[in-house]
Amino acid sequence: MSGLSDEDRRIRDILLRVRTIAMVGASPNEMRPSYFAMMYLLNKGYRIFPVNPRVAGETILGQTVYPDLASLPEVPDMVQIFRRSEEVPPIVEEAIRLGIKVVWMQLGVIHEEAAARARAAGLEVVMDRCPKIEYGRLFGEIGWLGVNRGIVSAKRGQAMQLRSRKGALAPRGPA
Repeated sequence: MSGLSDEDRRIRDILLRVRTIAMVGASPNEMRPSYFAMMYLLNKGYRIFPVNPRVAGETILGQTVYPDLASLPEVPDMVQIFRRSEEVPPIVEEAIRLGIKVVWMQLGVIHEEAAARARAAGLEVVMDRCPKIEYGRLFGEIGWLGVNRGIVSAKRGQAMQLRSRKGALAPRGPA
């Protein structure tokens, strides 16, 4: 892919290399950005470990929710942070301690000191970006109509999902 900046190449390489993601701040509320991002990344083949102590033991999009990073069944490749900026430092410290390789802070989540600490420990850091948006942008899924997440909905609770290669619509639910 020519014409990419060094930063775009770095982000693209992270998205290609990462296979497992711990999503800290994942929400079961389908109106929350973390829910949309999780659905999109699952559809792209990533394994997602939702982390949210308030709903630990429940499931989000069929994935068991964990109370913290230390409780995960394996060390993920990346931690994606959907928390307020002031909550980032302890998450980064736990990521360093566990050997997670990438810290990704969601749009609007910026913590320069935590990012510097992660980089000093050898972790890659992406800050103030959304992996869903970056994936779509860097892999050609953003077009005239926006990001294709495979869901068409004009009314809450009546989502339609693209089911066939020809683009036919079918009610969302079991295939």
